[in-house]
Amino acid sequence: MGNLVAIVGRPNVGKSTLFNRLTNSRQAIVSDEAGTTRDRQYGKCEWCGREFSVVDTGGWVVNSDDVFEEEIRKQVIIATEEADLVLFLCDIKNGVTDWDMDVAQILRRAKLPVILVPNKADDGKDLYGQYDFYKLGLGDPFCVSAATGSGTGDLLDKVLEMLPEKAADGLEDGIPRFAVVGRPNVGKSSIINAFIGEDRHIVTDIAGTTRDSIYTRYDKFGFDFYLVDTAGIRRKNKVTENLEFYSVMRSIRAIENSDVCILMIDATRGIEAQDMNIFQLIQKNNKSLVVVVNKWDLVEEKSQIAISTFESAIRSRMAPFVDFPIIFASALTKQRIFKVLETAKQVYLNRKVKIGTSKLNEVMLPIVEATPPPSIKGKYIKIKYVSQVPDTQIPTFIFYANLPQYIKEPYKRFLENKIRENWTLTGSPINVFVRQK
Repeated sequence: MGNLVAIVGRPNVGKSTLFNRLTNSRQAIVSDEAGTTRDRQYGKCEWCGREFSVVDTGGWVVNSDDVFEEEIRKQVIIATEEADLVLFLCDIKNGVTDWDMDVAQILRRAKLPVILVPNKADDGKDLYGQYDFYKLGLGDPFCVSAATGSGTGDLLDKVLEMLPEKAADGLEDGIPRFAVVGRPNVGKSSIINAFIGEDRHIVTDIAGTTRDSIYTRYDKFGFDFYLVDTAGIRRKNKVTENLEFYSVMRSIRAIENSDVCILMIDATRGIEAQDMNIFQLIQKNNKSLVVVVNKWDLVEEKSQIAISTFESAIRSRMAPFVDFPIIFASALTKQRIFKVLETAKQVYLNRKVKIGTSKLNEVMLPIVEATPPPSIKGKYIKIKYVSQVPDTQIPTFIFYANLPQYIKEPYKRFLENKIRENWTLTGSPINVFVRQK
C-alpha cells in the first residue's frame, strides 16, 4: 500500500512548483496568478527506493475572494483526513500570515505528522526568516527553494523518516481486488450491497487503520475476490461542498490498492468532468477498467440506439484508451449486477494474458511489414522481432527495431491496437516499448 502526502498552503506559496519538483514533472500549470493550478494535482514521488503519492491541494480552489479562504480551509481538513503526512508550505519572504496561523491550528489538532516548509529560500539571506515560523507550533521549519531545488533532498529524507512504514496487507496473492469508484451519489454503496446481498458471504474482513481501505473477501457464485471498500469508512466531516476534491482524495487509495476499478457513471447525468478526473487516476496507476452505467432503470429511452450513443460518448471522452467493457446496470433493481462481477473477473484475467513469442511474431510481423513505421530523413525503420516481457504488472510488449528513437507515439498506438485486435486484452492497459535490436 502506498503512502499519501498532501501539500497544503495558501495560494502562491509555490505548491505546484514543489509538486513538480517532487514528482519530476512539469505537469502542473504554474503561473503567478493565485488559483491557477487545475487538475494536475496527483503524482508519484520516488526517493531512496521508496515510493509515495503526492497530492497538490492547490488544484481545487474556486477563485473568488470570499469563498477562497473558506474553500482552502476545507481542503486542509479533507487533506488531513485522507493523507498520511502533510507538507505545510509557507512563503519565507512574506513571513507568517494570519492565514498561516489558522491553518497551523487545524494541523495541530489533526493527529498526523506535519512538516513545516518555508519555501522561496532562494539565497542565504532568506534563511534568517525561518525563526519567525517557530511560532506556528509545528516544530522545526525545513527551508527549501522549490524553484531551484535547494533543500528538497533533506526534506525528502525527513518525509521518509516520518511516513509510517506500511505493513503487508496480509491478502492472498492471485485473488483479484476490485474497487468500486465514482463520484458521490452515483450508487457505489448500493452496488456493493447488491453484490453482497443481505446474507453476506464474507470470508474475512481485513481492516487496516481507518485511513486504509478495508478489504472484504467474498466467495459467491464462483467468484472469489476482495472488494476494496473505501466508501463507508469514516463519517464525512461537513465537507460535502467541495465534492470534486473530496471524491478524488477518496478514490486515490482505493485505486492504488486494487487490480480492477469498477468506475460508476450516473446514467441520468452522463459523463462529467469529475468522472474524467477519476478515470485519469485509474490510467495513471495502470489499473484495469470496467465502466458501469448505473441507474439505467431511470432512463426512459432504452433502445439499442440510445445504448450505442451513450457508449460512443463515453469512449470518445476516454480516448485513446477505448478497449474497455461498458455495462448498463441498476444497483436498485439488481439488473446485470452479476454481469459486472463476471466482467471484472474476465478483465482481471486479461491482465494476466501470456502470449507465446512465436505466435506474437507470426501475427505481428506481417502486419508491421504491410504497414511499416513512416521513414524519417530517408531512413527506413525495420522492426525485426517482438516479445512479451514475463511477470509484469500489466501486459508489456517489446518490439526490437534498428532505429527505435524514430518510432513515435501514433505508431506505438497502432501496434497496441493490432495486439488488441488479435488477442483479448479488453479492460487492461498494456505497455508497448521499442528497443534497439
